[in-house]
Amino acid sequence: MMHGGSGGMMHGGGMMHGGAMRPGLSRAGDLIDDITYGKAYDHTVVTRLLKYLKDYKGRFAIALISMIVYTLTLLAMPQLVGMAIDDLTATRDLSRLTIWLGFFIGNGLLNWGGQWLQILYMAYIGQGVLLTLRTQMFDHLQKLSLSFYDRHEVGRLMSRVQNDVTALQEVVSAGVLDITADLLSLVGIVVMLFISNVQLALITMTVIPVMVGVMAIWQRYARNAFMRVRMAISAVNAGLQENISGARVIQSLSREDLNLQRFDDMNTANLDANIQAGRLTAGIQPATEILMGAGIMLVVIFGGMQVLDDTLTVGALVAFVLYVQRFFDPIRRLTMQYAQLQRAMAGGQRIFEVLDTEPEIVDAPDATELPTIEGDIVFDHVSFEYVPDLEVLHDINLQVRPGETIALVGSTGAGKSTLVSLVARFYEITKGKLTIDGHDIHNVTQSSLRRQIGIVLQEPFLFSGTVRENILYGRSDATEEELVQAAKAVGANDFIQRLEEGYDTILHERGSNLSVGQRQLISFARAVLADPRILILDEATANVDTQTEMLIQDALRQLLKGRTSLVIAHRLSTIHDADRVIVLENGKIVETGTHQELMAKEGVYYHLYTMSYAVGESGSSGDGAPPDNTAPGNDSSG
Repeated sequence: MMHGGSGGMMHGGGMMHGGAMRPGLSRAGDLIDDITYGKAYDHTVVTRLLKYLKDYKGRFAIALISMIVYTLTLLAMPQLVGMAIDDLTATRDLSRLTIWLGFFIGNGLLNWGGQWLQILYMAYIGQGVLLTLRTQMFDHLQKLSLSFYDRHEVGRLMSRVQNDVTALQEVVSAGVLDITADLLSLVGIVVMLFISNVQLALITMTVIPVMVGVMAIWQRYARNAFMRVRMAISAVNAGLQENISGARVIQSLSREDLNLQRFDDMNTANLDANIQAGRLTAGIQPATEILMGAGIMLVVIFGGMQVLDDTLTVGALVAFVLYVQRFFDPIRRLTMQYAQLQRAMAGGQRIFEVLDTEPEIVDAPDATELPTIEGDIVFDHVSFEYVPDLEVLHDINLQVRPGETIALVGSTGAGKSTLVSLVARFYEITKGKLTIDGHDIHNVTQSSLRRQIGIVLQEPFLFSGTVRENILYGRSDATEEELVQAAKAVGANDFIQRLEEGYDTILHERGSNLSVGQRQLISFARAVLADPRILILDEATANVDTQTEMLIQDALRQLLKGRTSLVIAHRLSTIHDADRVIVLENGKIVETGTHQELMAKEGVYYHLYTMSYAVGESGSSGDGAPPDNTAPGNDSSG
């Protein structure tokens, strides 16, 4: 279980392990990037989406019937108008207006009721699908292996969870039946046109080839424009997330102006893309209106001639003109919905692509529960590579006995973080075998393994919520007495009691309203309360005051007591307290021993030490400790 935060061990978005960027992994990673516009209908996406509608079959049936009623009332209105005009013209009886008014009101009420029920039930279905998809996405993302997050930016993943799911939901809640209604209306209008007057209907159809040509040209430009919009907003999301997450580093390096300029460039590109798409969207409206006007003009001219020849009634001509006007309405709406369909199909493809991504680390079919362990860890000829044919750990042979504290030291990129990550099976070893108490970790379930491993990372990660909730995060069923005892054990109780609300104090994002040392102590308390048998610790290197430094050192001793511990050590005091020091270089164990033994060998550890403290050696103590308290060769990247 995880008790710390974003140190050198776990990273996302193409971060570094062991201090080195792993080659062969692009920023976009394995998932298809944002160039996903194209088809307005993707059979695979639609087929899979229909499975989500199974739970809403009754509501969908009501919505479908309502849509049919709504469409039929739309088709009936021009016919009612034409019949009313002919009837009143022939009889000249104004009292009959009351009868026709009743028909119009009845038709209008049916129209309103059908549309209201359709919108209501489809909104319910759309929100239900949205809830299911987002929950499923969240659940699936939590199960994906860490290597997935190493290859993909958080901002782009957030775009899929938010923007793509929303695009799909919009089509489900409104687009599906709206498109069906428009298609049904279009077919119905064409039928009514030919039933009313074949000659005028054929004349009306002469504008269709022109409209098809205009739409084909528009779609070609629109596709590229909407593609740019999608790519631009995804880049903005990724940049925004990265800059917010790295605000401290940005401010410490005075990068605000430069980063603002870079973000402004991305934002401007997003603005330009949306403006271009808006221009294209706005341009198609007048074109459709012109074609509709041309169609009506032809109908009025040729229809008027038929009226003068007494081969067509005035009411029939008015009804025909209204049908022609309505004939272009669904075409115009379908044109506008084409882009929505493209976004939805693209969003669906990207959503299902994530859902289809299988975790690289899965339990074996015959995996068993790992029993309570003592903490005997054995690396048996273990090698590991992040990408094929590029090993970062080479033939590691190491046994860590139960209750033993091992300090890992080495230069940046030596493989320290990678080594400890394999113990929790965050990555699969490439060669060899890793056992805990004789159990091959590949043959036990991940949950039973990680329940007995505690990890405290270099930068403590605290969640939004109370201090109490953060300490209980790894063991929510703990009693109040156990909670307080864990805090006391690491020296956190005193400062927690001094907080405004004590253990019920609300923490800001990542615990930013606490000092670094206080956040570290809370993460220690969280680990103590979970009581893991194996502890993996990446020591913090943040500058803290002397009193807090002493508290952290005392807390560390309490935390490591009686547990098998692997510590990426950054302090000499930790190395001195360790049972053994393991020196890594280029992914290999090159030296093993205590601090004094390794100094006496004058090997890699000795040179790391002397390079780090050559200047301050004259002030070191008798046991060779330097004036400060930082371990040789180690830095924040592990």
